[in-house]
Amino acid sequence: MRDSRRARLILGVLLTVALVILTVDHRGGESSPLRSLRAVGSWVFGSAEQFGGLLVRPVAGFVHAILTAQSAQERIQALTEENAKLRTGLLTGKLDASRSKELKQLLGLAGAGGYKVVTANVVARRGQPGFEDAVQIDAGTGDGVRPEMTVLNGDGLVGRVIQATTHSSTVVLLSDPASAAGARLEGGNEIGVVHGVGEQGRLVQFRLLDSTAPLTRGGRIVSFGSQNGRPYVPGVPIGVIERVESTPGELTRIAYARPFADLTAIDVVGVVVEAPKRDPRDAVLPAKEGSR
Repeated sequence: MRDSRRARLILGVLLTVALVILTVDHRGGESSPLRSLRAVGSWVFGSAEQFGGLLVRPVAGFVHAILTAQSAQERIQALTEENAKLRTGLLTGKLDASRSKELKQLLGLAGAGGYKVVTANVVARRGQPGFEDAVQIDAGTGDGVRPEMTVLNGDGLVGRVIQATTHSSTVVLLSDPASAAGARLEGGNEIGVVHGVGEQGRLVQFRLLDSTAPLTRGGRIVSFGSQNGRPYVPGVPIGVIERVESTPGELTRIAYARPFADLTAIDVVGVVVEAPKRDPRDAVLPAKEGSR
């Protein structure tokens, strides 16, 4: 009981002293005799607060990082997926623009030659028994495509259909060694046969049937056409002669031509489902460089 009274007495004395000190300090203002003591106290307690903050902040940051790690990872994943979509969109836009240009060129050629075509995309390069160079397109009998129909693109002759199902067809390219198409020299009636020679589609062989007919580098050839327009319709640009072989004593002359159509990079094509009513002759050939 005595200790309790003593503690209360000491507490009362301390409170009284504290009140007196606060009153004196408040009334003294800037000239208070306790100003120095107050500054020391502020420095001591302020330093302790800063030191405590330095200790607590790293711990708090670590705890915050742990708590938000999952959401940060999800955000990174979302941004990664968004960037992938943007890249895909840009690529798709470029592909669409390129295909649109090819389609416009194809329709222009078909219109100039009077060919009725079904447009299609090349979807795969495929092997076919008996052929080395063949592709698959996404148009078939359901679109009016039948075997032995001419296939072209906006630059010239591509090949012919050899097989067709409801939704797809197989096209053997002009560059295939087993391929052969009747051809005619521009500006005349000299005819011959174009054969594929492989060489990754860079060249085709043109065998002119009249060994006395002039055959020079730079000459252009077009398809001669088949009976009823199958497998080849007339007037489709084939290629430009790059070199002529010397064949003394032969009944035919041989030259090698660069195809107008890039047979290594074909995408949009047209299958001629109806031949022109009249041979367009040389009307579908592109303008020569010097005449543009």
